[in-house]
Order: sequence, then structure tokens, then C-alpha cells
Amino acid sequence: MVFRLVIFTDSLGWHEKQLQDACRKLDVEPVFASLSECSFSDRPEFGGLSIPGLENSLPEGVFVRSVSAGTFEQVTLRLGILHALSEMSVKVVNSAKVIERTVDKSMTSHLLRRNGVATVPSWAFESEESARSCLEKTLSDNRILVLKPLFGSQGRGLKQIRVQSDLPPPDEVDRVYYLQEYIPSSDRFWRDWRVMVVNGQAICAMERRSRQWITNRAQGAECLPANLDAEPLNLAARAAAAVGADYAGVDLIRTTHGEWLVLEINGVPAWQGLQSVSEVNIAHSFVAHIVGLGQ
Repeated sequence: MVFRLVIFTDSLGWHEKQLQDACRKLDVEPVFASLSECSFSDRPEFGGLSIPGLENSLPEGVFVRSVSAGTFEQVTLRLGILHALSEMSVKVVNSAKVIERTVDKSMTSHLLRRNGVATVPSWAFESEESARSCLEKTLSDNRILVLKPLFGSQGRGLKQIRVQSDLPPPDEVDRVYYLQEYIPSSDRFWRDWRVMVVNGQAICAMERRSRQWITNRAQGAECLPANLDAEPLNLAARAAAAVGADYAGVDLIRTTHGEWLVLEINGVPAWQGLQSVSEVNIAHSFVAHIVGLGQ
């Protein structure tokens, strides 16, 4: 039987080509579709679920490359499609539950702390008054905070909070304040590390280095090979397990005292930068993992 893998994406670019090549080498039939084109109906078969290219059957596996932005209702429906597939025993990587946990930085932080995974101190409030009370304490301890969009990515919208007046009004942050302690650099570069975890194992890593404090590749950081030892690799694997991810891009940072901390977890990570400095075929690892789960 042919193993059919639905790859949910909204574009056909470099990442999709990598996945397509991996499928070909593993005798997997890729079906590219957008979650926005899927639907529910009153058809009794397959729970009324319809996927373009597979209108009369279910796939053997699903890989979620992207969940595009939309209204609250649109995103809820798209995640509902993923939930429905899981309920019908289709292996979805990553599942809707994992995506919900990792897109929300406050939930990620909560799960890391709950599972004893070392992570950067963070706080989340709806109340501006509560956020300012937090600032009063942390700033008095000579700590700097970073304000991040709760659902942000690629280093967009980050702001250092050094004094009370740096905190924006609620309307400018969608009425949610997610604050994380700023980890300073020990030299003229700022750096963090992206570790790709698949099936509980850290398969490759890179250093992201920048001359400014935001170290995302999308913001101009340089990607460098990284041969990390067991401590940070194990930390990344534990972080992925804490959110239940089949695969995850785990961002680590190191304090000036040498302590490794989890900065963020991406449940739908890009990997072009990481692939450029890694000998591991990352897309092949993803597809091989899904095939193993679906057989």
C-alpha cells in the first residue's frame, strides 16, 4: 500500500521541495494542501472531513508545515481539522495540541516550568497594573525584561523594557503582556542556539550569532555550525517532550555564568538556515519519523 502523506502548507517553496525529495526517496506519496481549503460536511464517511486531493479517503500521515494567520474563527476551524484527523487515528505531526501549546509562549513557559526544564524566567498578564508591578520588582533588581508578542515569531515585535516608561499601553500589545528576562551577552556578539529535535532526539544544531540583541535569522543573524555537548542537547530533547512535540525547533541561550536555558520552542519550525550548516537531512528525518509512526 502506498503511504500518502498530506503536507499542509500555504506555499510551495524550498521547504516543500525538501519534503517532496524526502518522500520520493522513502517511497511516500506527498499530497500538498492548505488547511484553509479543507472542510467539514454532513457526509458520513471520514467524519465529513474533506481534504483537497483526498476527497474520498484519509491519508496515512500528516505533516503540518504551516498554519496561516487568520481570524480567530478561521484558525479555530483549521486547528479543528487537525484535531479531527487525530481523532480518526491519522498520525498528525505536529498535532493541533502541540501547535496550540507552542504558538502560545505563556503556555510553553508554563509547561517547561511544570516539567522542571530550565527556562528563561517569564511572566504573562492581561492587566497593565500587574505588568507594572512585575516591572517594579525586576527592574529594582537591576534586571532588564523583553516584551514579546504572545503569538510572535522570527524576532518581530521584540522590545527591551529598561524603565517603566518603556512599557507600551495595552492596545499596542493586544492587551496581553508577555515578559521574559533579558539574558545579556558576555562579549561583542549576541548568540543563541537552535536545536532540532525529532522523535525525542536532538538531530542537529546551529549557533545564531548577531551584533545586535535579536538573534533570529530573519533579523540578520548569522547561522553557524554548532557541535553541542550532551547537556544542551538533552535540555532541548526534554523541552520538546514537555510540550509533547514529535519534532520541534528548540531555542537555547546560555547565561554569562554558563547555565543553559530554553528560550522558546517552535512547533512549526523552518529549517533552511539550520540545513545550510548541517550534514543531517532534516526533511528526511521528518518523513521517516512519520512513516514509522503510520505503519
